[in-house]
Amino acid sequence: MNFRRSMILFAAIIAGAAVQADEPVITVGTLENGTVNWELTTIIDRGLDHDNGFELRLMPFAGNPATQVAMQGGQVDAIVSDWLWVAQQRANGADFTFLPYSTAVGGLVVRDDSAVQSLADLRGEKIGIAGGPVDKSWLILRAYARQELGEDLAAITTQVFGAPPMIQNAAETGEVAGAVNFWHFLAKMKAGGMREVINVSDAASALGLDPSTPLLGYVLNDSWVADHPDLAQGFARASRQAKRILATDDAAWDHLRPRMNADTDAEFAALRAGWVAGIPPEGPVDAADAQEMFEIMADLGGEELTGGLTTLPEGLFWSPGE
Repeated sequence: MNFRRSMILFAAIIAGAAVQADEPVITVGTLENGTVNWELTTIIDRGLDHDNGFELRLMPFAGNPATQVAMQGGQVDAIVSDWLWVAQQRANGADFTFLPYSTAVGGLVVRDDSAVQSLADLRGEKIGIAGGPVDKSWLILRAYARQELGEDLAAITTQVFGAPPMIQNAAETGEVAGAVNFWHFLAKMKAGGMREVINVSDAASALGLDPSTPLLGYVLNDSWVADHPDLAQGFARASRQAKRILATDDAAWDHLRPRMNADTDAEFAALRAGWVAGIPPEGPVDAADAQEMFEIMADLGGEELTGGLTTLPEGLFWSPGE
């Protein structure tokens, strides 16, 4: 390459860097090993942020409470949380709004050699549950059991609550007869040979709920969306573009595999399938469907779940294009 061409190329690189340096930054608070990183990493690696007029930066945190504090304190522009937390914050005066990210939910699994074939077979047994007594998946399974069995699953079983890895270990070693865990832990458990008795999506459908109602989403500020409409639309567009890539592109997943903590090909395949299955449909969230789901969970979770909220607040769900 001659000197003149080298200088032209150098000038182009500098000019490109200057353009990118002038782009607004969107900072998203994430869990260090959270599955949302798969989407956000795809946005960065494929340049979807720059294609949509911003630079995406990630700020890792150790747990959900830390991300929520960061969002409340204005340290980040967005986090991922469930819409129930967003609804409580909004009802208390925060201007948070929710952009759908995932419909992925858990389920109840048992060891493959277990005699358990239905929830009725768990009567008198011990169940391990990740997420605590007001875990949304657990509440929907309890509501389903009431409908199908006429009894509360919490009343006919003994519950052990703990962190997802602890619940996984308890189920695999037979310390508990069944386990309710977060979807990505369940994917690994099923890949390792455990058997699903029922998943929360099927239970929700049996209750007359819409399983496509996303429980997890990006939390944004209304005021930020109003002040930066093009930027907010660009972020939503980049998120949807990354989802389309991950739904169809094998190479994208090969690139992500080192980040996925998949010990086997079976785990990798299960994690990929579970994440893709959780891609929410495009279009606005049906607020009436969300309210119906909220009421069923609130009936069992009480004020510990709802914080005294009885109705989901207006403006909870933000739809790009509005």
